[in-house]
Amino acid sequence: MKKNTWICQIFLWTFILSITFSYITNIISTNSTTIVTAIIILIVIAVGILFDMLGASCLTSKESTFHAMGAKKIKGAKQAIKLIRNNVKVSSVCNDIVGDICGIISGGLGAVLAIDLANNFEINLAFITMITSAVISALTVGGKAMFKKVAIKNSDKILFRISKIICFFKRK
Repeated sequence: MKKNTWICQIFLWTFILSITFSYITNIISTNSTTIVTAIIILIVIAVGILFDMLGASCLTSKESTFHAMGAKKIKGAKQAIKLIRNNVKVSSVCNDIVGDICGIISGGLGAVLAIDLANNFEINLAFITMITSAVISALTVGGKAMFKKVAIKNSDKILFRISKIICFFKRK
């Protein structure tokens, strides 16, 4: 029963976040210039990479590091332990939900950018769509590969920083 609840929660969160992200990026990109649309795509890709890095950090962090910090009453240690103990769910949210949504939105915005470029610069639409998709894919996959290595190497530091940010917002 718990498994079905988690699946329903993932479905609901994905649906809500997808609508929210799509709505915001569509509003911003609808009347924006080609450069602004390209910048929005880069931001969406960066968010996907950042969350992928967080998901990987959570999976590879060592709980013992944060128990020692917790014993010294260092803020953020308890939150880090909670994240590590729920690392599969955290990774699922970061990598699958946020990461996949960012991939889909960057692809959709890439189509908007390709059409804009084709219309403004009289470039063949099929060609510019292919190039735009390739650039977005390369930036996304290359960025995730590069920062996954950073995430694994610095997992405890990254998770601790995220835990401190979560603690800061929980207090308010």
